[in-house]
Amino acid sequence: MRRTFIILLAAFSLSSCGRFGNEDKKKDHEERIVCISKQYSEIIYALGAEEDIVALDVSSTYPPEIKDLPTIGYHRALAVEPILSMKPTLILEDNNIGPEHVVTQLKDLKIPMKQFGQYENTISGTDSLIREMGSYFHKEEKAEELTKKLNADMNYAKQQALWYEKKPKVLVIHFGQANNIYLVMTKNSTAGKLIDWAGGEMAVDGERGMTQFSPEVVAQSDPDVILLTDFGYDRLGSTEEVGTLPGISSTRAFKEGKVFRVEEHDMVYLGPRTGENIIELQKLLHGSE
Repeated sequence: MRRTFIILLAAFSLSSCGRFGNEDKKKDHEERIVCISKQYSEIIYALGAEEDIVALDVSSTYPPEIKDLPTIGYHRALAVEPILSMKPTLILEDNNIGPEHVVTQLKDLKIPMKQFGQYENTISGTDSLIREMGSYFHKEEKAEELTKKLNADMNYAKQQALWYEKKPKVLVIHFGQANNIYLVMTKNSTAGKLIDWAGGEMAVDGERGMTQFSPEVVAQSDPDVILLTDFGYDRLGSTEEVGTLPGISSTRAFKEGKVFRVEEHDMVYLGPRTGENIIELQKLLHGSE
């Protein structure tokens, strides 16, 4: 029953974003790559290496033109049939796909599957991943250009953070499409790193990267700023409607109008634009300070 629910939910998510029925415009390509990783997808496009990408998972949403490609489903609730329909010659995945029986089926079908190196979740680790992918796609020069800009942006953001007198407490809320619930990101998440680099402080601690949303968690966090990722924000429709979530309307952040929509892809992985994203976060957290 649970498996049926997840698949139906994934189908709903796909139809709601209008990407599942996108036409395969690369039918004549000999190389047909299905990429099931939003981090890989952004880097591939940043490298200018997207020519042979024929489909992606539904969480790959940057850059905007990526949405023109067909999607094969949510990366943690995959089915074999949509993937096979794209006639892949290679599947790129980052060891974060499921369910396990689908992964086993894909391996049994002998479809080539590739992961790039499992680097540390740091800027230097991101540099290494960009360079490895640049080498794989024969885009070494572009990879060096991307890493140079990433590090320049990071240096600028870190210098900016030194000027801030206060570290606002930030509550980051995310809507988990796989389980259809709101979640809160903790200090032990990629978002936690970004908020720290931006000169803020994550309002919720925890061993895992996310914890379940509850009025108690909201009350204990006492945030100065609330960030809500795009899918969760958009299903509510406005900042006022965000206040209907349990406990939110009583927070200082909501009362002072410091509730902002952020893109999920900017908060959950490090990539070529991470420095740029931190600079934008600084504007939200600190305003004109």
